[in-house]
Amino acid sequence: MPAVLFSLMLLGALCRLGESMSREEKSRLRNQVVEMFDHAYQNYMDHAYPADELMPLTCRGRVRGLEPSRGDVDDALGKFSLTLIDTLDTLVLLNKTTEFEAAVRRVLKDVRLDNDIVVSVFETNIRVLGGLLGGHSMAVMLKDGGQNMQWYQDDLLHMAKDLGLRLLPAFNTSSGLPYPRVNLRHGVRGPETRTGTETDTCTACAGTLILEFAALSRFTGDPVFEAHARRAMDFLWEKRQRNSNLVGTTINIHSGEWVRRDSGVGAGIDSYYEYLLKAYVLLGDDQFLQRFNIHYASIMKYISQPPLLLDVHIHKPLLPARTWMDSLLAFFPGLQVLKGDIRPAIETHEMLYQVTKKHNFLPEAFTTDFRVHWAQHPLRPEFAESTYFLYKATGDPYYLEAGRTILDNLNRFARVPCGFAAMKDVRTGSHEDRMDSFFLAEMFKYLFLLFADDEDLPFDIEDYIFTTEAHLLPLSLSTTPHSQSIPSNRTSEEEMDDSNFEWTCPNTRLLFPDPAYPRHLREPIRTAVDKSCPRAAPYREPGMGRPPLRAQDFMANNPEHLELLRRMGVTLIHLKDGRVQLVQHATQAVSAVAAEDGVRFMQDMMELSSQQQKEQLPPRAIQIVSDPFFGRVVLTAGPAQFGIDLSKSATGLRGFVTVAEPYSGCSEITNPEYVRGHIALLQRGQCMFAEKARHIQKAGAIGGIVIDDNEGSSSDTAPLFQMAGDGRSTDDVTLPLLFLFHKEGNILLETLKEYREVEVLLSDKARDRATIFKGADVEASEGGCLTEATTPTNFEPISESLISTLALDEIKPSQEAVSDVDQDTSPMDEASPAEGVGPAEKEASPAEGVGPADKEASPAEEASPAEGVGPADKEASPTEGVGPADKEASPTEGVGPADKEASPTEEASPAEERAPPTVADSTQPKEETDSEKSKEGGTDSNQSVDELLADWREDLEAFQQMEKDEL
Repeated sequence: MPAVLFSLMLLGALCRLGESMSREEKSRLRNQVVEMFDHAYQNYMDHAYPADELMPLTCRGRVRGLEPSRGDVDDALGKFSLTLIDTLDTLVLLNKTTEFEAAVRRVLKDVRLDNDIVVSVFETNIRVLGGLLGGHSMAVMLKDGGQNMQWYQDDLLHMAKDLGLRLLPAFNTSSGLPYPRVNLRHGVRGPETRTGTETDTCTACAGTLILEFAALSRFTGDPVFEAHARRAMDFLWEKRQRNSNLVGTTINIHSGEWVRRDSGVGAGIDSYYEYLLKAYVLLGDDQFLQRFNIHYASIMKYISQPPLLLDVHIHKPLLPARTWMDSLLAFFPGLQVLKGDIRPAIETHEMLYQVTKKHNFLPEAFTTDFRVHWAQHPLRPEFAESTYFLYKATGDPYYLEAGRTILDNLNRFARVPCGFAAMKDVRTGSHEDRMDSFFLAEMFKYLFLLFADDEDLPFDIEDYIFTTEAHLLPLSLSTTPHSQSIPSNRTSEEEMDDSNFEWTCPNTRLLFPDPAYPRHLREPIRTAVDKSCPRAAPYREPGMGRPPLRAQDFMANNPEHLELLRRMGVTLIHLKDGRVQLVQHATQAVSAVAAEDGVRFMQDMMELSSQQQKEQLPPRAIQIVSDPFFGRVVLTAGPAQFGIDLSKSATGLRGFVTVAEPYSGCSEITNPEYVRGHIALLQRGQCMFAEKARHIQKAGAIGGIVIDDNEGSSSDTAPLFQMAGDGRSTDDVTLPLLFLFHKEGNILLETLKEYREVEVLLSDKARDRATIFKGADVEASEGGCLTEATTPTNFEPISESLISTLALDEIKPSQEAVSDVDQDTSPMDEASPAEGVGPAEKEASPAEGVGPADKEASPAEEASPAEGVGPADKEASPTEGVGPADKEASPTEGVGPADKEASPTEEASPAEERAPPTVADSTQPKEETDSEKSKEGGTDSNQSVDELLADWREDLEAFQQMEKDEL
């Protein structure tokens, strides 16, 4: 089948149904896209270049090695001015040819590709190699036009070939699958490379190379690049599960064994399917189309449950692998448009659109009943991509309105003075100091094209194909002669069945005889999303027996309780991170009956946590509303279990901040004239939080913000705290008190230094800026459903033979809880009891939880889930409230470097593993499933510890499916 047949797939000839949006309004929105791009690009050039990325909250560049490590997220950074290279062809598309020419000269003059640094092969290929090739394509197009770039002599192509040669050593494996990482200077293997020890890679990581590598081969005439990419694609195809025709998420690069057998269309697999179809478009090899169609038939049979797309097991494709979806699958409706299967594309897109409207952005992960599962949103472009393709396919102005929604939300919630900041939590509107390169490379391309008319474009977009990073490669490459040394690897004649080429070129006149057809598909989905609202599982009595000590009565500073634990073989350990760990050695119990009581006590504690997490307070927002921020910067804060509940205030608390003296707030305030009528800033440490609150309240403060004294701590890398009381009544505290980690608190302190007068708004979630300055009330959420979240159990007993362990994040068994000095805090996120791993950290093994400053732990140590390490190097009272509040583990910060999927295996090498975007929930039992079972009365609340461990391990596997999703 000739490649020219697929020009129709690029949708230039598809019918239009008429547009209700005026040309003037489209033009206004198009200009707004350009203005937003200028704001992001100019701030990168002014404050970050030549660094790889912009940090928009602190207005500086992110240089790898100078900033705290974010784990695998940083593997995209190679000290090669990533954002500038990724943005080259966007400049041309937006008619910024002068800026493009200047940018190309900068790249040629400043960028080095021989840095002694380890980078992701996948990310470097799609962003840097793709960016150089896209820039080269644009430079050649402009030069041929005779107006610009007349000096250009294929300079970017020479750089691209240099980079391609630096990536080739990664393919030195027996399977042909590349190593996931390569040293730009030294290659792989050998001590100096600091790589070559990995055994696993994600399917997308190995299967998202063919477009860039084939384009490089055909531009340069050197077939070696295309040959290596084809070999990797062929190997993945051969290793598909032959009965289901699905591929797993993670594969061993040496043996070809599937390490993760979950299969979906999101993180870890997504762009493998995309590149199969687009490789046919670009290269004209119908073998790629045949393979895609075979996979696609299985996707629609097993994974697609319109409008949902749910992961399954490749060997048991009728068995769901998880009950939530990740945001990376938002590209799939756009791919279905290219495939010609428009109906399910409309349905899935509508579901995504309603979730977006419900939460302002598409959360990194969300449940099947459309609740937040992981709350981050790193400004991903996939939903905008599918919106553009659906508009091209249908001409339905509904998709223009969807694009307007994307624009409005970016400006209202993500725009900050130095660019656009990723959302740390879509529920609170808090920000992360991050603006990934893909935001400029993809988001503005798709939004500009959505609102542009043909005459607004400097070239015919139908002459190009988009890579997964939205780089533009010319379709003319399909006719470029290439060496016969590239193996064709064609399958047998029997497999080349005509049935594998169905739905290749859609006729939209037949698909849409009725202009109302798309609307009829959308309405039921909108209704389903709007009506979904989470229900709390009813409380169940723990255990069949009743141990001598109940979990809700336990107090860690009560000698009698500690003696009872000792008799049951349970030992209490205070951890440095401020949590308490319970370890049961059944053989150390005074009797077999006492040992059984100990097991029941541990189960009782788990049930208590499950109940208490429904009572936890969600994270709060601190919004800087004074000039020049005007509400654009939002910091994630932890609440207190005492004082004013900000969630019950429609307007929050607004006031200017000042530093209290003494800064600790542990004695009478000595500068009451400055504190009075202000929000006092305090440092954590030396005394209890309630004591600090009483001192600033006495001095006349209207609120307080406690800033962590643990330097480098951040809500990026540690579970968020909620501050507990001091063991006695706190009814006398009538002001709100919030907690900031050191990184977020430092942003506030530095702002105060620079501007002196800094006004903030303390609230349950970020407020719309227009509403703030009009003084109008803001509704917290629509129908009370927006801030609901899945919150797995925060602590649980875990058994290894005769040993059971339980990490307790500051237990709050009753109103009479007592705390130690100032460490009376509770992790709010879904921190697993066995590990309090933060989003930017590498995934720790459950055996040795990792704190924020730690690096990745060996997954080989997974057998011992007893250790648990939390965020702060403090010791906390074990008696205070625990459990995640209404905050989800998100990520790829999630998941991972940024824009695309990466290998999500719990057995990956330490260098490969990535923690989720917010806080790892990898050791929780299946909260969704268990809740459902409890509703049905089908769960045995006295199930054995071994059964609990089995559940825990099963959920760990499902969770780690997205550990490398650049969150």
